[in-house]
Amino acid sequence: MTVTVRDARREDLPQLVQWNAAMAWETEHKRLDMDVLTRGMAAVFDEPRRGFYLVAELDGKPAGCLMVTYEWSDWRCGDFWWIQSVYVAESARRGGVFRAMYADVARRARAAGAVGLRLYVETENERAQATYAGLGMERCHYFMYEQALDRGG
Repeated sequence: MTVTVRDARREDLPQLVQWNAAMAWETEHKRLDMDVLTRGMAAVFDEPRRGFYLVAELDGKPAGCLMVTYEWSDWRCGDFWWIQSVYVAESARRGGVFRAMYADVARRARAAGAVGLRLYVETENERAQATYAGLGMERCHYFMYEQALDRGG
């Protein structure tokens, strides 16, 4: 089985939306508003400064995706690349799909002069944590805090 990674295209959007909704359900049992999700994902294609999506194909068939966004670090005078919205189709799991996407992101990040890669993972998702550690990532000493803002709508 051959895994290839490519830039996502706008015509991939329906598949990407489906996978993101599946990921939200699998990881957090959260049902996403499909209209908001579609608009949010399309916005990345509309403004590349927000990031980009990659699609992994297994033997020529879509098998997974992820999104990369950027975070400026004044301490390091460079961008961290955040890996987000990772999804691998159930039938393709444990087949090197994420590993291939991660390698592609790392290569691109180095070429762009990024200072590092980051991602977050559910605290209970030990399988993903083991995967990330196996790729050389280390657990950070930061906690993540969040506050939703009323967008006046």
